Amino acid sequence: MGTIEGRKPQVVLVPFPHQGHITPMFQLGAILSSRGFSITVAHTEFNSPNPSNHPEFNFLLLPDSLSGCESSYMNSLNEILAINKNSKERFHEYMVEMLETQEQHGQVACVVYDTLMHFVDEVATRLELPTVALRPNSAAYLRSDHVILQLQADNLIPLPESQLQDAIPTHPLLSIRSSSAIIWNSVDMLEHESLVELQRHYKVPIFPIGPFHKMAPKFNTSLIAEDTSVITWLDKQAPNSVIYISIGSLAIMDKKELIEMAWGLANSDQPFLWVVRPSSVSGSEWIECLPEGYEELTRESGCIVKWAPQKKVLAHPAVGVFWSHSGWNSTLESMCEGVPMICRPYFADQVVNTRYLTNVWKIAIELEDPERKGIEKTIRTLMRDKVGKELRQRALKMKQELELSVQKGGSSWNSLENLVEFIMSFTQQK
Repeated sequence: MGTIEGRKPQVVLVPFPHQGHITPMFQLGAILSSRGFSITVAHTEFNSPNPSNHPEFNFLLLPDSLSGCESSYMNSLNEILAINKNSKERFHEYMVEMLETQEQHGQVACVVYDTLMHFVDEVATRLELPTVALRPNSAAYLRSDHVILQLQADNLIPLPESQLQDAIPTHPLLSIRSSSAIIWNSVDMLEHESLVELQRHYKVPIFPIGPFHKMAPKFNTSLIAEDTSVITWLDKQAPNSVIYISIGSLAIMDKKELIEMAWGLANSDQPFLWVVRPSSVSGSEWIECLPEGYEELTRESGCIVKWAPQKKVLAHPAVGVFWSHSGWNSTLESMCEGVPMICRPYFADQVVNTRYLTNVWKIAIELEDPERKGIEKTIRTLMRDKVGKELRQRALKMKQELELSVQKGGSSWNSLENLVEFIMSFTQQK
């Protein structure tokens, strides 16, 4: 593959600098690299990746004026505004340089960007470069965004309390800016209806080529150091016995919720692997907010760490349930290993993902009572009751279907083939 003296065509990736966005973008880069493209990543100083971990990629550093900023959901809006203001000029300079040196380094085929990095679209339009949008969330989440905006436009929000649990009515989707195509870290089997409706709205090709982590060569995208000793701990546990708990890289809870989680886990009489991120409890360093003597009390049954190699954990036969914030990457990783979930959503797409996990795909239970007795009851339901057995059977069936989608001839495999051809078509138009 190549268009200029046999050199590989170049694809430029522009991720948003949060873990849930960086991970799928880098996985996509690895997928495209394996298909013969040269990958350049234009990234911010904030949450900057380590280039030595990705020797197959080229890296361009974008200024962002976010020095010292704490990565959190509450800061996200300010981060988005600052990045889009401060990174645009340097990105324009980089792209001009790349276009001027195509004879030496290969033709720039397109720019793939996270839709939060909307300055990319402006620069690429000015330089007549094609862009492809990457949506790191589920298709259902984007679809829900459109519906909410339409409900607001129709003055139907807030809904009466009696209608809060009703199905969302169908509304024509609002017009928003679109690129030449959209890539989804999703699977047609999971989200066929939403994908069809979104394609009808955007009127551009849509490529669901997920789950990315099953399509990409294995490599680490974590911004936080992983404690790999947890695998040794899991090796000592019985099959399907462990509750794995992680609320992702951004969610924050208060001290009371942490304490209720702690006692709910201890009282469940199930082994647990609990990821307590240092910044997951507001104002704390790590686990100093746990009840006095808790670590000693649960030493035989529990393992508490700052961060874990999640894909390896979920693939371990000892793990029986994943207590999750329902972020999209975590959701896909759990699905791919056939692990049923306890959902405790905090913000954004996590609420929509939870709704689908519990009511559409039916492989999860939502934690509706975050007090210790409610936690204990939910764990026992999943680990020991008939309901949990049924969820586990559906989760295993979904795992098999997802495995088929990424194999040759599967829907994601075929969609990737089409994406490669689509990107190559840009080089033939110049």
